Amino acid sequence: MRFESLAEWLSWQESLNPKSIDLGLERVRRVLRRMGRSDRFDCPLITVAGTNGKGSVVAYIEAIARAAGRQVCAYTSPHLLRYNERIRVNGNEIDDLSLIDAFERIDQARGDEALTYFEFGTLAAIELFTASAPDLVIMEIGLGGRLDAVNLMQPDVAVITTIAIDHTDWLGVDRESIGFEKAGVMRAGKPAICGDHNPPDTLMKTAADLQARLKVIGRDFRIERGSSQWRLIDVDRTLDQLPIPALAGDFQVENAATAIVALSALRSEQVDVGAIKQGLIDARLPGRFQTVQWQPQILVDVAHNAQAATALASQLNAQSCTGRTIAVLAMLADKPVADVVASLSDAIDQWFIAGLVGVARGLSANQLVVLVEPQLSDVKLQVAATVAEACAQALATASDNDRIIVFGSFYTVAAAMQFFTEQR
Repeated sequence: MRFESLAEWLSWQESLNPKSIDLGLERVRRVLRRMGRSDRFDCPLITVAGTNGKGSVVAYIEAIARAAGRQVCAYTSPHLLRYNERIRVNGNEIDDLSLIDAFERIDQARGDEALTYFEFGTLAAIELFTASAPDLVIMEIGLGGRLDAVNLMQPDVAVITTIAIDHTDWLGVDRESIGFEKAGVMRAGKPAICGDHNPPDTLMKTAADLQARLKVIGRDFRIERGSSQWRLIDVDRTLDQLPIPALAGDFQVENAATAIVALSALRSEQVDVGAIKQGLIDARLPGRFQTVQWQPQILVDVAHNAQAATALASQLNAQSCTGRTIAVLAMLADKPVADVVASLSDAIDQWFIAGLVGVARGLSANQLVVLVEPQLSDVKLQVAATVAEACAQALATASDNDRIIVFGSFYTVAAAMQFFTEQR
């Protein structure tokens, strides 16, 4: 065996391919064949693409299916605190030994293929899920769709959540280009579910060319909201008296509706309304407007693009706070910092700017300040080298009536969660 520990395997994988992101399916396809694995599972597969909302939709599908008694495997990325979070079997994170064994089998089969970190993980998920013989597999697309390693597998239902500007270096600079890449997860004649009210023309054209059975929110299924319940009206089914989803944010009802319609598209996976209601209540997704401490309230959110930042601002404005709202921000270099800050500037009273130390593509505090200052020229910015230092400074200035929101990336949230855990 090449390595004995999971940490050693992951460190090696980060440097195996000179490109951290190397889109394309041929490397992964060749290795999958050498492993003797198929691009189809023996059970239904739902793939989930989109700019924002992917993790939420996966969480709802997983929770509903499990509430219905199904054996479910789920693959998501990135992780927050542990790599094992990415691969779940019946709600349980995969253990280190199973991951190491899967990595060893992949390594033996790959020959001289320079797989990326993400491709290794995707192949490991396929290997582990195949061996688990589940009733349903859910796999989240990592980046884009058409050329993402997950798209090697053949889905029974493809989901595309929202489409916004993100990852422009790889997917294009406008929604039409990005929509084309994400539309690549759809399959000819198969169901496809879109949770975006205004899908790009490229997505609609791809669906038509493939004769995919496309359902679009607002056109083929819609939501009627009440104060404590909501209704889903689908062309095939109406569900009444649904509970408000467990995940925070008004937009989560749309994610939940998209998940229900996706699961319902699997005719073999029809679940009763009781399981749907239970799944909406049971769904969990760390790092999304999550409260990690009270008095003062401390929230974390992985928002890292303009659409997600707008949603975060809406959540902050909808939740009452008698004191100040204090932000801790740290971001990656390839993210739209100015747009994120502009979306949240009216909702934040004080800003702490932090660096992402030791993170590939992470901005230092000084680099981030240069990008933030034009948006907040009338605000005094506090600067800290690390997220932990910024959290400590924000906490020291906050009263019990204030709230602190830490956001900007998965790395930011992970560092904050580790810091506040150590403070307890």
